[in-house]
Amino acid sequence: MTSFQSFLFFIFIWVFLSRIESSTAICKTTSCGGSQSPPVRFPFRLKDSQPKSCGYPGFDLSCNNQSQTILTLPYSGDFVVEDIDYLGQSINIGDPNHCFPKRFLDNFNLSNSPFHFEVPENYTFFNCSSNATMMYLYWPIYCLSGDDYMVWFTTTLYTDISSPPTSCKMISTAVTGLLLPFSQSQLVQLTWDVSNCQRCAGSGGDCARENDSSLEVGCSYTPSNHNNGGLPRSVKYGVAIGVGIPGIVCIIGLACYLCGLVRVFSRRRHPSTELSISITPQRTMFATGLDGPTIESYPKTLLGESRRLPKPNDNTCPICLSEYQPKEELRTIPDCNHYFHANCVDEWLKMNATCPLCRNSPDGSVLVTPSSSASSSSSSSSISMV
Repeated sequence: MTSFQSFLFFIFIWVFLSRIESSTAICKTTSCGGSQSPPVRFPFRLKDSQPKSCGYPGFDLSCNNQSQTILTLPYSGDFVVEDIDYLGQSINIGDPNHCFPKRFLDNFNLSNSPFHFEVPENYTFFNCSSNATMMYLYWPIYCLSGDDYMVWFTTTLYTDISSPPTSCKMISTAVTGLLLPFSQSQLVQLTWDVSNCQRCAGSGGDCARENDSSLEVGCSYTPSNHNNGGLPRSVKYGVAIGVGIPGIVCIIGLACYLCGLVRVFSRRRHPSTELSISITPQRTMFATGLDGPTIESYPKTLLGESRRLPKPNDNTCPICLSEYQPKEELRTIPDCNHYFHANCVDEWLKMNATCPLCRNSPDGSVLVTPSSSASSSSSSSSISMV
């Protein structure tokens, strides 16, 4: 990788990380500032403080003068947001006037909104006299009751099991999704399915739309999303790979360059030795066998019945390893005085110009090169009797 390519690569990384930082800085988690205000992030957004790309259509929130977070449903009005579960994709809402059942009796409607009840239930509402004794599985609604009457509710399933007293009059039925009975907590739980950001939220990232006109959603990260104050693992891996691979390539290139310098330096330090070895030919010297006249010039000895030789231990031919017998001819190599069967040593000397025992070259042998030929001298042969 050239220096120019490396420069372009690092420019790309810098621009990429800058875009991540700038987008998440605009769409960072916010709230209405109240002690009970839930954090607001994608797919929700605060209309007055964040651009449209920070939220998904239908998830707009606002703040009232009491620092409460408000969700406005198209056909049902305003509700106070008590809690948002971004991983479970659910939101708990309450009535600003603390009487959610009245909102159901006023035809609560989720049309044209991205929300729905996770487990919808059919509830029936009854208006009973204040002295009516209600049965088990009926719950009173105090915000709808007066001094001389009491409003109760139950699920439609329970009305089929147990009927209310005859003094009670059914008011209405409604489909609801209660978190707890109205008498304990007037909260309703809604869920959503669009713009799934569970994985992004689980890893500490921020979802955001690519722009105001696009519904494509991406996940981005900032150091503030993580307790350790660093980039998320996926971004760290991306930066490590992007920086590590060019770094490894540069290290390998530098190592190859240094190896080349070492080789050149070594050649400069020993030029004469290598040149002499590669240019100056070596002349090979070797000995050839002896010719016939030279061999015949070596003394012969004819053994008698005693087989007596100058050296007591020379009674065996070193070539054929056979003991000498009477009437056999032996030949002696003059320089070293070693005895052999004449036939054995003659064949040896025709191929080798050295003594079979001591490997010394007799005076009659000639050291030759491939360009020269062997020369030999002849001398008269002598035969003695032993």
